Amino acid sequence: MERQERLYTLSATTLEGEHIEFSRYRGKVLLIVNTASACGYTPQYAGLQKLHEQYGNRGLVILGFPCNQFGSQEPGTSKDIRHFCSSQYQVSFELFEKIDVKGKQAHPLFKYLTQVKPGFLGTQSIKWNFTKFLVDRNGAVVARYAPFTVPDQLVKPIENLL
Repeated sequence: MERQERLYTLSATTLEGEHIEFSRYRGKVLLIVNTASACGYTPQYAGLQKLHEQYGNRGLVILGFPCNQFGSQEPGTSKDIRHFCSSQYQVSFELFEKIDVKGKQAHPLFKYLTQVKPGFLGTQSIKWNFTKFLVDRNGAVVARYAPFTVPDQLVKPIENLL
């Protein structure tokens, strides 16, 4: 199996409990983000929602993965997370159940993403909330962005893939 096809063999469960096979995203541009509701970067939800609204009809899919591994900044239940994201940021892009993004219990998606696109100086580990991965329509992970990279800075790279 080609490396980029690996993404499409993975799956996850949404905040509402729906099991999603990532093969459903074949042919789409993906922006995959580990998120948190009580982080200094949490306002990025607004920018992610704006990207979703602006480019969703052109094939961009944003996938948010809440994580509580960094400063316990996502302590809530799935219901709490959905309520917060909907009421504070009107998030309508796909949010998944809370997962680990680093360590032995890391979700297979993030194990894959960090292996394919290591971070600064080749480190594979996710360092903080709102690390972002951009995936092209063929499933190739084309870029990794640090938490401080705001969604507005991703407009050009996203447009280039659409």
